[in-house]
Amino acid sequence: MDINSKPIIKKAIDKISDFSKEIDRDVKIMHVCGSHEHTICNYGIRDVLPKNITVVPGPGCPVCVTTQKEIDEAIYLAEEGYTIATLGDMYRVPGSDKSLMQLQSEGADIRVVSGIPEAVKIAKTTDKKVVFVAIGFETTAPTTAAELISLKSRYDSLKNSDSDNNLDFYIHNCHRQTPPVMDFLLGGGSKLNLDGFICPGHVSTITGLEPYYAPCEKYHAPMVIAGFEPTDVLMSLVMLLKQIKDGVAKVENEYIRGVREQGNVVAQKMINTVFKDKDVAWRGFPVIKNGGFDLKDEFKQYDIKNIIDMPEIKEKINKGCICSEILRGEKLPTDCKLFGKACDPINPVGSCMVSDEGTCRIFYKYKKLM
Repeated sequence: MDINSKPIIKKAIDKISDFSKEIDRDVKIMHVCGSHEHTICNYGIRDVLPKNITVVPGPGCPVCVTTQKEIDEAIYLAEEGYTIATLGDMYRVPGSDKSLMQLQSEGADIRVVSGIPEAVKIAKTTDKKVVFVAIGFETTAPTTAAELISLKSRYDSLKNSDSDNNLDFYIHNCHRQTPPVMDFLLGGGSKLNLDGFICPGHVSTITGLEPYYAPCEKYHAPMVIAGFEPTDVLMSLVMLLKQIKDGVAKVENEYIRGVREQGNVVAQKMINTVFKDKDVAWRGFPVIKNGGFDLKDEFKQYDIKNIIDMPEIKEKINKGCICSEILRGEKLPTDCKLFGKACDPINPVGSCMVSDEGTCRIFYKYKKLM
């Protein structure tokens, strides 16, 4: 589709051009969503933006921001005889020496599942201890929470009976929260001087607008929640640039057909029942305050790290890979010497080339258009 073919899109592009002239300085906007990057690359949105307006991809892929240490820990568990249930993308992300997929070829019991319910079903049909690698932002955390609430309810109802309630099921908890990393980036966690954020649509369906208010006010940074059509992305830029032009900073919702002010209250309740805030490192980042989720004490029985003594594992990051800089928005995949050569979707060197939501994978898919 020619991005200029629809009148509403042309009108948005013209408005962006008008605002860019009025602002008359370089503006850097970051998004933190792989689906937004798909839209931007697929429709060539960067090509129609004024030279002084830059949209930077940030840490919007849950697979990508999972640390190599966490992957190595999953590999350790598999080598110790645990059945590892994992999503398809995580299956292929390189650890320090190998991936879970490579380990499976060596005989380890690695199961690719569509989600935690399927992993629980495996635990119910095997005598082995099953560990689900639980990744994702606020969008997937409710599914983990819902399953653990169900399991604990079953456990509590059977623990005083003669029934066998010993289901050997655990999670390797790699869940993370998005707004804290946005706060970190605005507070100097990136070399970029960011002017604002396109906020993630999927995450915001769960969280609503409230988590963005604090960083918006703290750093006077405009924020707009956007949907996933090219019109959504362009309109979010119009709204952001207007705020910048007017010298204001507020949280606005372009994606009103998908995101409510209060978000998904039911999902939030499940998250708050099972999880509490946790300081945690992201790939390419140091420890981020409240950047992750930790299981509350009453659910610790499902945390594999609470069940066994996990050895200290030191990461061995490939020095040629620049995924860390890409996740911080400091570089693009095309800045990497490995991109499309030693590193491609069949033989990924870094995590950003594995997942469909990874910036390198997206750039690789659309690179002929850029």
